[in-house]
Amino acid sequence: MDTVEANNSGIVELDSSIFGAAPRIDIVHQNIEWQRKYRFVSFAHAKTRNEVRGGGRKPWPQKGLGRARHGSIRSPLWRGGGIAHGPRSPTTHFYMLPFYSRVLGLISTLSIKLAQDDLHVVRDLELPTEDPQYLKDLIAARLWGPSVLFVDSSDILPKNISISAEEMAYVNLMPAYGLNRSSE
Repeated sequence: MDTVEANNSGIVELDSSIFGAAPRIDIVHQNIEWQRKYRFVSFAHAKTRNEVRGGGRKPWPQKGLGRARHGSIRSPLWRGGGIAHGPRSPTTHFYMLPFYSRVLGLISTLSIKLAQDDLHVVRDLELPTEDPQYLKDLIAARLWGPSVLFVDSSDILPKNISISAEEMAYVNLMPAYGLNRSSE
């Protein structure tokens, strides 16, 4: 990553059990749904009959008027009344996907990325400058696509790439152990 132009420095041997696995689209879909719902909380809230304003007294006498028996005008039967079985907030949609489903989803995604030629291996993430324009030019010249994810084996990333990618929303930096949390 010293120059903007791509220069091939050799062949990297990748593990075929990870990067050559048969893609399981169903497992990838389960992982995507799990990541989408992982932190989602629904704040939809409907008022019940005791939360709706008004309706403290009986609307008319129980007997003698020939009308139906009612105890409150805020009953769910009435217009403007409470909702009988409506949503109550906050409702979390959190669930845990089994560990092996998450691992198989990651393996399938890496295999798909390699098959689509969307996976690029670089020697290190050291950039010669911390200028964000250099990283933009690097991504454009190497045709890495509209969004880029840099994964490093260490959790302490180089200073120059951290500073240059900080203000770009389409460039993400992540240590390798965080791959099961990435959204893609």
